[in-house]
Amino acid sequence: MKDVLSRIGIGSARVDTILPSSTVCAGDSVDAEVHVEGGSTDQDIDAIYFALETEYRTEEGYADAIVDKWRLTDPFTIEADDERRFETTIDVPRRTPVTVGSVSVEIETGLDISMAVDPEDEDRIEVRPTERLQAVFDALENLGFSLRSSSCQARPGNIFSTSARFVQEFEFRPQHGEFSGEVDEVEIIPVYDDGGLTVHMEVDRRGGLLSEAMDVDERHTSFTVQNDDPSAVEQPLADAIRQLS
Repeated sequence: MKDVLSRIGIGSARVDTILPSSTVCAGDSVDAEVHVEGGSTDQDIDAIYFALETEYRTEEGYADAIVDKWRLTDPFTIEADDERRFETTIDVPRRTPVTVGSVSVEIETGLDISMAVDPEDEDRIEVRPTERLQAVFDALENLGFSLRSSSCQARPGNIFSTSARFVQEFEFRPQHGEFSGEVDEVEIIPVYDDGGLTVHMEVDRRGGLLSEAMDVDERHTSFTVQNDDPSAVEQPLADAIRQLS
């Protein structure tokens, strides 16, 4: 009877991932310890698996997305009431969304058990930007912009050179400086590939109701970020905004 109950999750093994910190930087690695506690009966575990998850907005609502997934350990047996610990390193991809605005990211840990409900553990983490993306943020702040919102959205068509199903958009608005009163907002979408970081940028300029109605107040460009020094990013970023505004 215990075997039957454990297959539907009652008295089954449990899993818990312990992270040294809930804050990580995209592109970095973090050490973790996985605790597996046996249930009321012995169970064969095919593997421990991880999934780095977020969600993005679509035309129909919201959809779940797996940023990355991987497996840990060979098959093993966890005996009833026993406890085993596994040390591992979790690599957080550069493309992992930054957790600002409405964006959230979780690490899901699960036990792969054949013919049974997989026990799971979820840990929400705070993801900070890569150094190069942070340099873009700092350069925009130096130019008088502040971050207004961020969200993950379904990738629009084939505009971006990425196979990901979604992209993250950051919306900045000018608070002071040269572009205050000239630009409504600047939206950026970072895309990582083998060549590094490419930033797609849209500038909404103050063109009045007529130009907005004709949809001519939005202009686009893209550029590659080669440096993690904000002072090196600031000038070409300002030139691009001037060109589009």
